[in-house]
Amino acid sequence: MSGTPTLRQMSTTAQRREARTVILSSYLGSTIEFYDFLLYATAAAVAFPKVFFAGTDPWVGVVAAYATFAAGYLARPLGGVIFGHFGDRIGRKGMLIVSMTVMGLASAAIGLIPGMDLIGPWGAVALVVLRVLQGIAVGGEWGGAALMALEHADPKRRGFAASFVNAGAPTGAVLGTVMMGLVSALPGPQFLAWGWRVPFLLSFALLVVGLFVRVRVAESPIFAEAVTAEKTAEEARGGTRKVPLLEVLRRPKALVFIMLAGAAGFGLQVVLPTFSVTYAVSKGAPQQGVLYAFAAASAISIAFVLFGGRLSDRFGRRPVMVAGLILFVAYLFPMFSLLGSGNVWLVFLAFTLALVFHSTLYGPLAAFVSEQFGTTSRYTGAALGYQLATLIGAGFTPGIVASLYKDSGQSIGAVVGFLAAMSLVSAVFILLTRESKDNDLAAVR
Repeated sequence: MSGTPTLRQMSTTAQRREARTVILSSYLGSTIEFYDFLLYATAAAVAFPKVFFAGTDPWVGVVAAYATFAAGYLARPLGGVIFGHFGDRIGRKGMLIVSMTVMGLASAAIGLIPGMDLIGPWGAVALVVLRVLQGIAVGGEWGGAALMALEHADPKRRGFAASFVNAGAPTGAVLGTVMMGLVSALPGPQFLAWGWRVPFLLSFALLVVGLFVRVRVAESPIFAEAVTAEKTAEEARGGTRKVPLLEVLRRPKALVFIMLAGAAGFGLQVVLPTFSVTYAVSKGAPQQGVLYAFAAASAISIAFVLFGGRLSDRFGRRPVMVAGLILFVAYLFPMFSLLGSGNVWLVFLAFTLALVFHSTLYGPLAAFVSEQFGTTSRYTGAALGYQLATLIGAGFTPGIVASLYKDSGQSIGAVVGFLAAMSLVSAVFILLTRESKDNDLAAVR
């Protein structure tokens, strides 16, 4: 830590230059991580039901594939706790390097799993194990990347700075969906035999690029100052070290509120590359066209994620996020009408509007979550709260909506009702959570 300059030792120009470097590296790292994590969502929609659950009813296979998808979300809070603990103890940067390595290796290994015709149900077991490793990795990735951007940023632009980390999710979705779209142009047997594996195997090459970016990033100056202050406090306490997780759990209200406030954002987000893709294809739209439509819409949404973060710097995190929820819920029925048209251009319009509305909610979320916790427990609190929100909001949503759709006689009303109810709960807890735009991040609590 001694080699890391404090904020007071750095000139204003140097602070801004370092902030830009860190924000860019967080964005690139987040993009690579979410390429790996969200690629699985697309594969679960178009390949896994036939590769690992062959011989079942088509929608039963879809539900089973989404169950393996949920395993990653179950593991994300564990990743948040593990990486958060060490990130709050020894630093953000090292944990980001470890999380990226685990993610890249697990994702490449998914591309090597034999299908059901070779090893039977053991393929699905291996899929779950590797998905858990993906979940642990991304559980640690988000918190570190968000805090690095947040803690280097100008206090008046924290929402915008942190939104670059969340912009990595749609960027990763674009890359993953484009890659899966390219290989889905192969004849069906070739796609299922080896084509879907190619995007996963490319994860290893992305890992090399990501590690090159990560090792060049400086540690968070706010964290370095907080560690110095904490060591002084430890000496005053007789050498007793605080445990970050216990510090967070002593204030469970913030954790619970964050979890419920963020749940709907992730539920709405994950429905798009999973159930919505499957739904559009089942209504007659060509699979490759649907994947490209989602990729193009995701590319457009990147700018709106950043715009949402910037809006929150001006108007506050809560009003911007609630507005995004209201717009998305009002749009659900028209969205599924467009998705069910069988027309690729209308499917593209459906995804574009959905992601624009969602970006208003998603852009401010990184700052909203991270600003609720003190510096020496912020990695643990932010990562755990965020990942618990992904678990209850996204982990089971694809399986639930697919089951509701199947059991209701393929009625989209049941799906819309579930998503609207989830959104109402999140809106309430966003409003109950304190506004964090003007919080002092340097304060150690």
